Amino acid sequence: MEDLKNKNTENHENASSNTTENLNESANMADQTNVPEELTDELESVQSELAEQKEKYLRLYAEFDNYKRRNARERVELIQTAGKEVIISLLDVMDDCDRAEKQVQESGQPEDAVQEGILLIFNKLRSILSSKGLKPMDCKGQEFNPDEHEAVSQVPVADEKLKGKIIEEIVKGYYLNDKIIRFAKVVVGL
Repeated sequence: MEDLKNKNTENHENASSNTTENLNESANMADQTNVPEELTDELESVQSELAEQKEKYLRLYAEFDNYKRRNARERVELIQTAGKEVIISLLDVMDDCDRAEKQVQESGQPEDAVQEGILLIFNKLRSILSSKGLKPMDCKGQEFNPDEHEAVSQVPVADEKLKGKIIEEIVKGYYLNDKIIRFAKVVVGL
């Protein structure tokens, strides 16, 4: 009898679980007709949000990449011009060396050991500065360029070929790693 009672209980539980399943299935079927619209709207909003986040990520990545390139370029420029102030202060000494060398050569006296030693020191100073990236401008006879030269005065010239060209260099101009650190002061033909 108890077995029969247990079977009836199991059948009843199975029947009620079947009924619950049937109700759930029918509810799901009813919901499925409304769900695609809701899911479609939600899917579209998620896709647009994903596209927006993807665009933000790409912009951020591009900005960071630009930052790295700019930082590397600035670092290279800083390294190249690290001793700029020291070299600029030595340019006056270079000018004095050039004048002294010119005087020694124009004096007409035979070179002695002292003069030779002085010229060796001047050449050594020039070679050290050139190894650091210093290059003198070669402007005599060149076309006047206001981006590189500073006109101190203008002189009338008889030769038409010399008009607008540099006649004389008063103060030598210099480049440091292809950047102008001192403009050449020149006299221009008029």
